[in-house]
Amino acid sequence: MRIGVLQTGKVNDKLRNAYGEYPAMMEALFDEAAPDFAFEHFAVVDGAFPASAEVCDGWLVTGSRHGVYDDLPWIDTLKMFLREARSARRPILGICFGHQIVAEAFGGRAVKSDRGWGLGLTEYRVTRRPGWMAEAPLTMTLNAIHQDQVVALPADATILAESDHCAFAMLAYGEPDAPDAVTIQPHPECAPVYTSDLAAILGADGRAPAEVAEAARAATGRDRALTPSARAFATCAATFLRQARARAEAA
Repeated sequence: MRIGVLQTGKVNDKLRNAYGEYPAMMEALFDEAAPDFAFEHFAVVDGAFPASAEVCDGWLVTGSRHGVYDDLPWIDTLKMFLREARSARRPILGICFGHQIVAEAFGGRAVKSDRGWGLGLTEYRVTRRPGWMAEAPLTMTLNAIHQDQVVALPADATILAESDHCAFAMLAYGEPDAPDAVTIQPHPECAPVYTSDLAAILGADGRAPAEVAEAARAATGRDRALTPSARAFATCAATFLRQARARAEAA
């Protein structure tokens, strides 16, 4: 299965040499769950879009430092592309910014939240577990790195997970047991050590309150491996992508 990675942001300059770019992190997330997946990268943040939504079997939208409300030309283009992908029956997986822009593309709304930063390892409660999520634990521990949140849901979105900080932490679009798109606010692709190092930068340059950044670092630790919840999420996401594409091919 060929997955197109729509890169919507770039890793902080101070971390890029150590951790690589977002597309590489996304590929690594699926190393165990989907070794048969082939990936193609599109730097939409630089205006490099696919020729059409049909050039790949499914689409993955990365995180970004940008907000969906930013006045950048590629953001509206990406929203239109996501609507095209759904019409073409290509499944969509969105992470963080990807979670937010999919909501916006399909009729919801995301804003900079008055709840402030979600930063560091966070527990998410699974509130609904359709069949393709059979491998998901009832509580997932994943890395949060965001200020923005989805605050209004599209009409056909179903909540799959929540946290005390983020009510709409994971969503399915369409029929929950056979969705067209699945999105998640935290970062399953990020190892705790990456989140810890980024929190230090965010605190040092004033983008996050120093006390919030330090608390996140203390809670997150320096583990270089993905969390067990991240690996479970990857298994669920791979199942979703495969099943959705099989349904489209059978239609």
